[in-house]
Amino acid sequence: FSCEWAQARFRFRQPCSDLAYALEAEKGGTRAILMAVQAHVIKYLLFARGTEHTHLERLCRVSGPEQGQALAAALADTLWAAGGGGRAVVCLLAPAAHLVLSGDYRADGITERLQLFEFSEKAAAQEFIFNHITCFKGEGSHGVILFLYSLLFSRTLER
Repeated sequence: FSCEWAQARFRFRQPCSDLAYALEAEKGGTRAILMAVQAHVIKYLLFARGTEHTHLERLCRVSGPEQGQALAAALADTLWAAGGGGRAVVCLLAPAAHLVLSGDYRADGITERLQLFEFSEKAAAQEFIFNHITCFKGEGSHGVILFLYSLLFSRTLER
């Protein structure tokens, strides 16, 4: 992975601001993934969460915890759709490598540490993601790469 990909994570704008619903996206290859997730974040904030605010007010002044919940819902929705509505796989990084290196494989510090968690209920996947949201949002977390791997494993390599 390039340095840009390795550093990419899901980072919101300042909580409780007019743009608190918006993910920050740098120029480059990760922007497409971030914008696809952004659409699901907006969908969640507008239609899924219960609040007395009008539609446009629902996007403004989102708190930090609400950002995490919106991101968890967006990631779970996307993974669930990729899995055909019957499964979702969430990839996180394990502390130690799981792969034995061979001559054809060059370690990248991420792939060999992947740990897969499979879910047969979307709500369980969403709760798991929310409980591990720093794995996707935190600095140095490789959050976008983890989400990309999660998409691939949810969809399955055969499909």
